[in-house]
Amino acid sequence: MPVTVARFNLVAPGASPAELGARYRAALEMAAYADDRGVTTVQTEEHHGAENNWLPSPFAFAGAVFGATRRIAVTVSAIIGPLHDPLRLAEEIAVLDLLSGGRLVTVAGIGYRREEYELFGVDFARRGRLQDELLETLLEAWTGEPFSYRGRTVRVTPRPFTDPHPLLLVGGSSKAAARRAARLGLPFFPSAHLPELEAYYKERLAEYGTEGWVMMPAAETPLLHVAEDPDRAWAQYGRHFLHEARTYASWQSGGVRSAVKSGATTVEDLRAEGVYRILTPDACVALGLDSYVLHPLSGGMPVEEGWRSLQLFCERVLPGLAG
Repeated sequence: MPVTVARFNLVAPGASPAELGARYRAALEMAAYADDRGVTTVQTEEHHGAENNWLPSPFAFAGAVFGATRRIAVTVSAIIGPLHDPLRLAEEIAVLDLLSGGRLVTVAGIGYRREEYELFGVDFARRGRLQDELLETLLEAWTGEPFSYRGRTVRVTPRPFTDPHPLLLVGGSSKAAARRAARLGLPFFPSAHLPELEAYYKERLAEYGTEGWVMMPAAETPLLHVAEDPDRAWAQYGRHFLHEARTYASWQSGGVRSAVKSGATTVEDLRAEGVYRILTPDACVALGLDSYVLHPLSGGMPVEEGWRSLQLFCERVLPGLAG
């Protein structure tokens, strides 16, 4: 059975607080529905100061999802590590791990938007060192034992539910990220299908004498929407996918690589490109993927259309994948 994911970043350009509140509540209802029908994972993420209301607080959202569900995992992919206070983050993740019975997965990246660092007064040039400190601190904090932190002895409680610690992966598309993960013996989560970086990570594991594994996106990792009539859905809702795709692409430059980065500038280009796909239930099953990422509220998508997609996925696609 493939891994099945419902992704929520709560993007909603121009939404009022009342509209955003309704959207957040709908996402929780969708998560509960997906959980009841066997979807394996809710995925969320972190971005700050975005005009289109991209979710800035993934752990608060994760906690709400855990309160509304019983089995589904929540993957935060990814947090921007250097923007977090290490001790507070250790506490936050430990509490969520206890609350959920070990259903939280955290991918820690360093981000790529200077604006986010400026918003919090964090030096972008120090992001690598700050990320090292964050990861090292989390691993020590979750032992429950006293340790040295910034020149003083501290102890973080409570200890998490998961032994030896909550699932923590290092994300990124650089050799520095791969080295960091290998040095600490943490799993590595490349942000795109990068076999050469996986090989580099494994070489560094051998060099450091540590153990780890790779969770890498497949070469084909489309963001999916399910509809009975894809032509009609593209005509009515394609602009929502395009808004998100263009926003995301505008943030990335240089060597940043992502499995879902789009170069499209029109809805027609986006449809032809294949990063975002609107498919019938039968066509979705026929993809034969190892993981299916449904994006029911993409780019400000109307909530009712998001529900139609999710229900078609759960009622018509999941049974086909199980068979």
